[in-house]
Amino acid sequence: MDAAAEHKPRRFLRATQVACALALLACGLHLGADLGGDRLAPLFNDYIYNGLVLVAAASCILRAVRVRAGRAAWALLGAGLVAWAAAEVYYSFHLTNLEEPPYPSLSDGLWLSFYPATYIALALLVRARMREARASLWLDGLVAALAVAAVGEIWVFSPMAEASLAGGLAEPKEVATDLAYPIADLVMLALVMGVFSLTAWRPGRAWTMIGLGLTAMAVGDSIYAYQASQGTYTEGTILDAVWPAATLLVGFAAWEPNRRKGDIHLAGWRMLVLPVLFALPSLGVLVYDHWHPVDAAAIALAAACMLVVLVRTAMTFGENMRMLSTSRLEAMTDALTGLGNRRRLMADLDEELASASPAEPRVLALFDLDGFKRYNDNFGHPAGDALLARLGHALQRATETYGRAYRLGGDEFCVLAAADAEGAATVIAAASQALTEQGQGFLVTASHGLVLLPFETGDAAAAMQIADQRLYGHKGSRRSSAVGQQTRDVLLQVLHARKPDLSEHLREVAQVALAVGRRMGLSPEQLDQSARAAELHDIGKMAVPDEILNKPGPLDEGELEFVRQHTIVGERILAAAPALADVAKIVRSSHESFDGSGYPDGLAGDAIPLASRIIAVCDAFHAMTEERPYQPAMSPCEAMAELRRCRGTRFDPQVVEAICDEIEAGRLPLPPASAPALAPLEAAQAAVTAS
Repeated sequence: MDAAAEHKPRRFLRATQVACALALLACGLHLGADLGGDRLAPLFNDYIYNGLVLVAAASCILRAVRVRAGRAAWALLGAGLVAWAAAEVYYSFHLTNLEEPPYPSLSDGLWLSFYPATYIALALLVRARMREARASLWLDGLVAALAVAAVGEIWVFSPMAEASLAGGLAEPKEVATDLAYPIADLVMLALVMGVFSLTAWRPGRAWTMIGLGLTAMAVGDSIYAYQASQGTYTEGTILDAVWPAATLLVGFAAWEPNRRKGDIHLAGWRMLVLPVLFALPSLGVLVYDHWHPVDAAAIALAAACMLVVLVRTAMTFGENMRMLSTSRLEAMTDALTGLGNRRRLMADLDEELASASPAEPRVLALFDLDGFKRYNDNFGHPAGDALLARLGHALQRATETYGRAYRLGGDEFCVLAAADAEGAATVIAAASQALTEQGQGFLVTASHGLVLLPFETGDAAAAMQIADQRLYGHKGSRRSSAVGQQTRDVLLQVLHARKPDLSEHLREVAQVALAVGRRMGLSPEQLDQSARAAELHDIGKMAVPDEILNKPGPLDEGELEFVRQHTIVGERILAAAPALADVAKIVRSSHESFDGSGYPDGLAGDAIPLASRIIAVCDAFHAMTEERPYQPAMSPCEAMAELRRCRGTRFDPQVVEAICDEIEAGRLPLPPASAPALAPLEAAQAAVTAS
């Protein structure tokens, strides 16, 4: 029922269009083949003819009422067609009954009012599909108007004016009315061609129907005006069917879906098509005048058109040059910070190296932010972008007196300045301060790499490589003084004071975890987190009584439960330092099992952080290969066998294979060869569990 109701308006529309098409066909047969003769002439000429124009007007008005998009344009077209229909009705039922009808009459005023309404409607429809309205478009309209006026002066206006004056129609208003119709039609043709040109001659079905309808009107009016001026027009011919057909095309175009909904982009060759298209007729007028002289007005109009075309071309060239300049600037500028990008840096670096000398040295300094990734993860990427923008602007202000700042991508910045070795320290200090920001729960600083030009190199690529190497060297050296490192050192020192043997165990586990992490392709930042978490993964055991930790036999259930709380305690201790927040999460999960049987959260598989899975394997391996109160040490081969036996249950299989590969390759520190032989299976399982 709903679907049927939805299709009713469209069925009615199609039925109306079919009925109008049949009525138009019958009207055309009457006018062209005398269908029905004089007996049916009033029906076709007065009722069907005028009814078709009224249907076209109603179609446009209904479109404006029912659909918001393009409402003003279609309302204007509807109003123009209503005026047209009113003119036809007034002419058919009043003027034709007069012996000497006035000229111009009310009908002429109504007919002519159709044109300005149509011009505005076309402009509104085109503007709705244009992304921008440029001043150059006004020149395009002026070019079209001048070209049309020049051609019309020769082929339409002058002959019609001569015929009108020769026929005794000396009244200015009569001559003006005669000329108004072809002028209005030629301007309308110019607008239609301009619209089609802007759409690259692919306007879509609706615009095609509008264009055909308006073109048919213009052609019909021109033929009628010329025949009337020559005294050859005969009423009731097939020419009279052109106007209702044209209005129906415009009216029914209102309901055609325009499948080409893309915006009109005024760019490229399309911007030149319109002025060139209308310049050709003006050029033709000037050439034609060489063999067949034309009146001065046509020459003046054609010359003015060519002059405007030159101005328009110069304006287009200027616009293109500005766009080219803008494109080059954008290609050399970082969009987020407004600083120069890597491309700009390399271009400037080549220029500076060409002019650099021992007397006028240059400094190239690369900067990489420390703590930015953690800031980005904690506060989100939009906040990270805002931070980069703030730091970039601060860097520009801090270094603009020395040189130029750049953003090379990500959290990497650069400064190229005119300075010697002593001045370089000032540049580095100013830039480092600008790239530092601290707030609640975060600290972002910058490491740097410096190269002096041309002392150390005269090649741009080599300068970048040296600066990059020094940057990461400085970045590594700064880690030992970072907040997280200082906190780690304090915790390890406390742990060492209370449990020296546990502290040594954690240090060795961290070494093994670092090797396994490299084997598995972890990034430098992930390796750093993994190593710190391995050093601190048992920090919570400081809260476990020594009687439990040093118990020579197996632990009972209550003692085991006490031990299993140490990962939660460790997380709480580490989470108190914001710089160790990520490490705290790894520590909490360091005793989870791959099959979900571990503690404290029962995580399984990939839900366990990779660093936690690595620590679990490395901790178990180290526990099995060192002497414990409850077990003798195992050999590396026995420990690997036990790890492989527990892969998929207690341990991640990929991590097990990685540590075994490292052991077999001889890249891990191993216990002495005199280690005891195979320990009992129960002891090995106890080592794995207690670890």
